[in-house]
Amino acid sequence: MEYNFRAIEARWQEYWQAKNVYRVTEDPSRPPYYILDMFPYPSGAGLHVGHPLGYIASDIFTRYKRLRGFNVLHPMGYDAFGLPAEQYAIQTGQHPEITTRENIRRYREQLDRIGFSFDWSREICTSDPKYYHWTQWVFIRLFHSYYDNTRDQARPIDELIQHFTTKGTEGLDISQSEEISFTAEEWNQWDEVKRQETLMNYRLAYLGETMVNWCEALGTVLANDEVSEGVSVRGGHPVVQRKMKQWCLRVSAYAGRLLSSLDNLEWSESLKESQRNWIGKSEGAEVRFPVLASKEQKGVHKGELTVFTTRIDTIFGVTFMVLAPESNYVPLVTTPEQKASVEEYLEATKRRTERDRMADRRVSGVFSGSYAENPLTGEAIPIWISDYVLAGYGTGAVMAVPGHDSRDFAFARHFDLPIIQVVLPHDEGPTDPSTWTESKDSKAGTLINSGLLNGLSVSDAITKMKDYLAQQQLGRVRTNYRLRDAIFSRQRYWGEPFPIYYDEQGIARTVSDDELPLCLPEVDKFLPTSDGQPPLGRAEGWHTKEGYPYELSTMPGFAGSSAYYLRYMDPHNDKALVGREKNAYWRHVDLYVGGAEHATGHLIYSRFWNKFLFDLGIIVEDEPFRKLVNQGMIQGRSNFVYRIKDTNTFVSLGLKDSYETTPIHVDVNIVYNDQLDLEAFKAWRPEYATADFILEDGKYICGWAVEKMSKSMYNVVNPDHIIERYGADTLRLYEMFLGPIEQSKPWDTNGIDGVHRFLKKLWSLYYSTDGLRVTKTSATKEELKSLHKLIKKVTQDIEQFSFNTSVAAFMICINELQGMKTSSHEVLHPLLILLAPFAPHIAEELWHALGEEASITSAPWPEYNESHLVEDSIKYPVSFNGKTRFTLELPTTASREEIERAVLANDETQRWLEGKSPKKVIVVLGRIINIVL
Repeated sequence: MEYNFRAIEARWQEYWQAKNVYRVTEDPSRPPYYILDMFPYPSGAGLHVGHPLGYIASDIFTRYKRLRGFNVLHPMGYDAFGLPAEQYAIQTGQHPEITTRENIRRYREQLDRIGFSFDWSREICTSDPKYYHWTQWVFIRLFHSYYDNTRDQARPIDELIQHFTTKGTEGLDISQSEEISFTAEEWNQWDEVKRQETLMNYRLAYLGETMVNWCEALGTVLANDEVSEGVSVRGGHPVVQRKMKQWCLRVSAYAGRLLSSLDNLEWSESLKESQRNWIGKSEGAEVRFPVLASKEQKGVHKGELTVFTTRIDTIFGVTFMVLAPESNYVPLVTTPEQKASVEEYLEATKRRTERDRMADRRVSGVFSGSYAENPLTGEAIPIWISDYVLAGYGTGAVMAVPGHDSRDFAFARHFDLPIIQVVLPHDEGPTDPSTWTESKDSKAGTLINSGLLNGLSVSDAITKMKDYLAQQQLGRVRTNYRLRDAIFSRQRYWGEPFPIYYDEQGIARTVSDDELPLCLPEVDKFLPTSDGQPPLGRAEGWHTKEGYPYELSTMPGFAGSSAYYLRYMDPHNDKALVGREKNAYWRHVDLYVGGAEHATGHLIYSRFWNKFLFDLGIIVEDEPFRKLVNQGMIQGRSNFVYRIKDTNTFVSLGLKDSYETTPIHVDVNIVYNDQLDLEAFKAWRPEYATADFILEDGKYICGWAVEKMSKSMYNVVNPDHIIERYGADTLRLYEMFLGPIEQSKPWDTNGIDGVHRFLKKLWSLYYSTDGLRVTKTSATKEELKSLHKLIKKVTQDIEQFSFNTSVAAFMICINELQGMKTSSHEVLHPLLILLAPFAPHIAEELWHALGEEASITSAPWPEYNESHLVEDSIKYPVSFNGKTRFTLELPTTASREEIERAVLANDETQRWLEGKSPKKVIVVLGRIINIVL
């Protein structure tokens, strides 16, 4: 009986679906385990072979945990809102919902063919109003909350209003956009508009003016990762920096907690470090620099700049100030004489994203015309504007110490500004800064040219300067974070509507819970209106029943993916995001699998949402993802044909050097083991229909290279093609066999035949041409040894996510069993359970062939027995004067004396002794025997 993988895989996929084998419910009698794949976006191109890599790994682990007795939640759904569907809608007029629905159908079809054990009864889709009801519900609660730094948690905004009514801002330590203070009397005298504007300074979801990446052609704000070199990644349209009023989430309020709880997570250190760097904690001080009315008018000020610095000890080395182009201080310091130059510079910087500015080391800037006063020296120092300072970190203003900072040094050299040395490194004397080619390291050393700090070490000088600032009321000690608040508005159609309307005074109000979901309306076009409003401005009746207009922006792509893992716990609950009992059962995601590209954005936002919901008592865990594994990328293996110049003739790889040729990418799906299917090539594109070929040994051999998997390189391998030719089990095993799950590796279809042969070899252990060959005979010692080696290896490998070495272990074991002509049920029955997580279809088929009625998914995992690996005997190499002549098998329990007697009595020993008496017999137990003549 042959291995008919097509019939086998179709049969068991239908069986699993009909029997609801993978449906899971809460079961207090079994330990829960929650395994989740990062939310996929259903693109029109469908899956290529790189996409299932992480899904296969998580599916293996899911099946394994079920076999170990765990109640495993393994759901799947779709992150369906996004720019690609909207752009397609703009180009074709087809509603993105139709496109998305078709893409999801295609994705589901492909996922099912690979044999994943998802619980599809829990499927969710972010563009479904039943789902985004709860995204809007969370936003409403963010809007009605503020962050109390003293309690270190979110609190109801009504508590804050009550405090303002009785005490104003007195005694408050809360997260805020801008530090402001007022009395209760002032608060009570303000009108409603003023009060609501003030509350926006504290809400966790707030309207704020912020610098954004604006793309006019797309009519929307873009995230940093959607922009590259001043243009949009999608479409290559120009992008500029623009200040806009946007909805934001006060993620920065949670910076301290996001940082501290990283230590409790089972994530890779590199991933934790990425998050630590993104959050960017800095201990330092804020200091105020008065802005002089003019350089000549010492002591006459027109305002002040507040600067955050981690090196307050170097304040005596400040020779100029630098502001970010977006800084609110720019209008204050720009003089009439410099206004034109400043405006020209600001216009130029609008075309560069912050990411571009951080990567670019070129020096640029413009003098503002104003001077600040160094509060320690009284010196007048010029205030410049430069794009190497970013508005979002600190205050958007820096005190430049060119003697000890590389970018300040480069700026000072470029604009001929003074440089002062204030830190003397150990074992160095003071030198003339005009002779330096780079700034001096200042991490350690002694302070010089620094007044009251002279002679102090760096650490002592920092401490003394912080105390001095506080005593003289020149500033304060402060902890700062690089983490920014998240811009939460997009001027697009295809996204979640905000549950916000604007009353007759223009005040933002939330809709009531019983009005949710606020559904996305129909529009005639998916473009901005003629007056520049977002596409929702085209919707008729987009207002409350009282006539108040709804918000026209929609939420960003990450809105729906920030708490989706909670919805999987209780997807059909129409009364709550997640029921308390179900959340208490599943608690958190035990294993999260996805790409490292989400190390900052998605993971930061999800952790923020989770901590907020925990503060509100809605969920029981502070962190969403206990363990996280990042799978690597499967790269493309491109193939090339070689066209002889000015002809339509193609020469094979081994002969191309005899001709002048042009390499051309060819579709890898018509190439097999680097051999081109000539007829398929002719049918591929019209211009090749009349192609001629120069072959080698009757074949056309293609060239190849490892490149990114991309449609433009024709190296995208569709898993459907692999499954049709080899089967899903072969695909699953091969993707794991390619290499460690966390590493990137090239796809090479040439190696897949070997994995398919392995499955055929496995099949032949169970079936011969005469039918089932499994017998009830007892297993031999060697057969049990081979099996239990495999149990031990595969169990350890799965726990460590080392799936590639598991596949290799299966191959070794099958070769051993085939060599022993194994037919014992005692060995072949548990072997299937070990294989089931990796190749579930063939395992299920053979499992039932052995007479089992229930699915193999409910079988108990085989237990490893160490006694089967204990060796009864050892093969000793026997050497004469250090040269091995033969081997002798002896009991492992034999003593040195027994071994010596046995070897001397052996006929082979006597032959090599040639009648001589040995001088000495050296025995190293378990290793060697050496006879010295």
